Amino acid sequence: MSLAPYDAVLLVSYGGPEGPDDVLPFLRNATAGRGIPDARLTEVGAHYALFGGVSPINARNAELAGALAAELGRRGAPVPIVVGNRNWHPYLAEALRDLDAAGARRVACVITSAYASYSGCRQYREDLAAALAESGAEIALDKIGPYAESPGFVAANADAVADALRRLPGARVLFVTHSIPEAMDAASGPGGEAGRYRAQHLRVADAVARAAGEAVAAEEVEWELVFCSRSGPPQVPWLTPDVNDRLAELAAEGVRSVVLAPIGFVNDHMEVVYDLDTQAAATASGVGIEVVRAATAGTHPAFVGALCDANEPQAIRFVGAGEPKSGTVAFITCAGE
Repeated sequence: MSLAPYDAVLLVSYGGPEGPDDVLPFLRNATAGRGIPDARLTEVGAHYALFGGVSPINARNAELAGALAAELGRRGAPVPIVVGNRNWHPYLAEALRDLDAAGARRVACVITSAYASYSGCRQYREDLAAALAESGAEIALDKIGPYAESPGFVAANADAVADALRRLPGARVLFVTHSIPEAMDAASGPGGEAGRYRAQHLRVADAVARAAGEAVAAEEVEWELVFCSRSGPPQVPWLTPDVNDRLAELAAEGVRSVVLAPIGFVNDHMEVVYDLDTQAAATASGVGIEVVRAATAGTHPAFVGALCDANEPQAIRFVGAGEPKSGTVAFITCAGE
């Protein structure tokens, strides 16, 4: 494979605090423009305090960047992999300035969000455009579209669910993702296609369940899609059911074992280690359900390989100074929005 059109890869992510003093400023960044008072942000910040004020997302992204660099090097296409964040250091504009100073002129942007939605895809597109303007970098960016349905992402999650089912045979599988407002889901596809966010998750969950069932020789894997991490005013409807509510309902129905499979997340960050490993685990314990949490895709070889497979998907083009140059996108396996 060749990444000849590109000088570097920008791994674009949400960002997270690196210590207690970072938590409140980070949360202000993440909620800018929403009018949330510091008192409420301090309550949310207590979740980070359980982990020393450090979000795991930064270390996990560094691991993914390292795995991508190693795989591209193995394939004979060594290029720098740089992390840039929406809400904390290194910010996107900082990363772009560094790339510009290093001489990069064509950069492929991979988002650590696998599904279509405004907050998981198009908002990053806006962020990249704004950061490019702020940085003054003379760089052409290709932003790669949602890749949740790529074979490598499915395979990584299927292996994780199969491993969990070996520890808890016959368990009900709850595939978990981040809830979003119903209105955002309704406009989550290209050209306003309704419900693509939920529909993508259902397709991925079905594919993962089938593959995991085959791996453990299960006649059938019972599964459903649930949501976590709802926020915002209560009068705004978000996607449901919430994972905690559903755990309580399943207990009342007599279910005694559950696998929590976070297919909505590329790697372990706060929505996984707090919302699932801490909060949902406590809910399950309180209602008498044994729970095992499946791993995220992380640096699974199939997932990393999928991100590095040559293909020609759609891409969103941003150009800094100068005109876009010719060349094909050759970085990821699935079409963009």
